[in-house]
Amino acid sequence: MAAPPYPAIALAVLALSWMQARAADSVPLAVESRIELGDVRGRIDHLAVNLKRQRLYVAELGNDSVGVIDLKEGNIVQNLRGLREPQGIGYEPTTDTLYVANGQDGSVRMFRGGDLTALGAIDLGDDADNVRIEDTAHRIWVGYGGGALAVIDADTRRKVADIPLSAHPESFRLEPNGPRIFINLPNARQIAVVDRVAKRQVATWRAGMLLANFPLALDDADRVLSVFRVQASLAVYRKQDGRRLQVLETCGDSDDLFFDAKRRRVYVTCGQGAIDVFSRGANGYQHMGRLTTSSGARTSLFVPEWDRLYLAVRATSSTSAAIWVIRPEP
Repeated sequence: MAAPPYPAIALAVLALSWMQARAADSVPLAVESRIELGDVRGRIDHLAVNLKRQRLYVAELGNDSVGVIDLKEGNIVQNLRGLREPQGIGYEPTTDTLYVANGQDGSVRMFRGGDLTALGAIDLGDDADNVRIEDTAHRIWVGYGGGALAVIDADTRRKVADIPLSAHPESFRLEPNGPRIFINLPNARQIAVVDRVAKRQVATWRAGMLLANFPLALDDADRVLSVFRVQASLAVYRKQDGRRLQVLETCGDSDDLFFDAKRRRVYVTCGQGAIDVFSRGANGYQHMGRLTTSSGARTSLFVPEWDRLYLAVRATSSTSAAIWVIRPEP
């Protein structure tokens, strides 16, 4: 029998394409429902959840508002208006306070969790962005400006410290069983490691040829996961020393990344209009499927307590803005 008219490299490419297509056919995510956001235009940024009240908060950056969704009823119950490009958002349960970081004026606005009355603002000066809640220490961490983390005391609702950084911080995560914070600094082309007890940067992990690291997450195997937009890649680092273990291709224009400990999976949400799913095995992470979503839908929130991924989907010329409720499978 004559050999097929393809060189070996072409056969390898065809085989890889076939395997990728097979993986795409078995996406381990399902869109369960959609919750309309009403007349919301422009970019939607980050989300936060109030577990007790079953509320989802949506930073509607392009609308200068925060949408408040009752997840039990599946509808909007309130809109907080008059904000200035809300970006980061976080709910602190012990003091029942919602924190909203505003990019345009650099403020962190505070609202009572129950009736959402305004409780005042903390002026950080410039580009207040991602918000993280440290429940055990009653602290709120906010990245802002040309390079800093602000520390807010939850009990007094006052800023108590600043930690300088070499560039504006994008996504960052607090080590759950240690003192470190891992921070994406795309303009410095690095991941910074901060000791939150000493309140200073203690290590720098260089990104090399990868650029624009925005989302970041931690898994339960002492790995730091960072997604770069150029070239679109998921990079896996050893938390102990920053050694890069893997680089895997992923979808483009990502802004959120979450680790699902129950399934040992990672969800990467991308403005390209996709969610990539990676699974962790004995030999590291591997791509296992892609869910097609909507262009610009790059922010999300995975809530392990409810086993759901909430995806913020922008309005288009033919569809209104919405939150897609996505169920991991199986």
